[in-house]
Amino acid sequence: MRTVEPVPSSTAHEAQAPGVTTTPWIRDLAAGIREVLRRDLSPQLTADQVAEVLRPSLGRPGLLTDAQREGDPRAYRQHLLHGEPDGSFSVVALVWLPGQQTPIHDHVCWCVAGVHEGQETEHRYRLTGAGETAELVRDAVLVNPPGALSAIAPPGDIHRVRNTGATKAISLHIYGADISRLGSSVRRTYRAPHEES
Repeated sequence: MRTVEPVPSSTAHEAQAPGVTTTPWIRDLAAGIREVLRRDLSPQLTADQVAEVLRPSLGRPGLLTDAQREGDPRAYRQHLLHGEPDGSFSVVALVWLPGQQTPIHDHVCWCVAGVHEGQETEHRYRLTGAGETAELVRDAVLVNPPGALSAIAPPGDIHRVRNTGATKAISLHIYGADISRLGSSVRRTYRAPHEES
């Protein structure tokens, strides 16, 4: 068996904004997320219910400012939209130019992602075996059009996301952590399985 080796984490190019703009839709979204968090559910159930709170926002025209829709030719770009003051969750917009992708990674917390514009391809993985004999195996490939939602929580949260389309893709992400402090939700990155190398 091939050993799975986490590789050094690399994060998206982050937007350097002096603050986060609070708009009515963000205030409403944050209120809905707070309501879910008050239920004190498991991480996966929390992600599932937060996904339903996000669903009505996906694809709404005028949701993001021009600055929040800007990409970067070097890497996908992260725009912080909201950081909950107590650090319990963050909302970001990720902007992907054609061909941009994440490394294969897992997360420090539960995560929800919804495609707002364009199309993203998500490769999901799982580890087989344990310790030194663990091997990364691709489980599924999902093509996510506008409106598609993904809700994941550790430990079943290893994936890679890429823009395989010909136009810009934008997705809205909610993380159960303070991304303004951490910079990213990525816990570890992994080398691609042998069949993908």
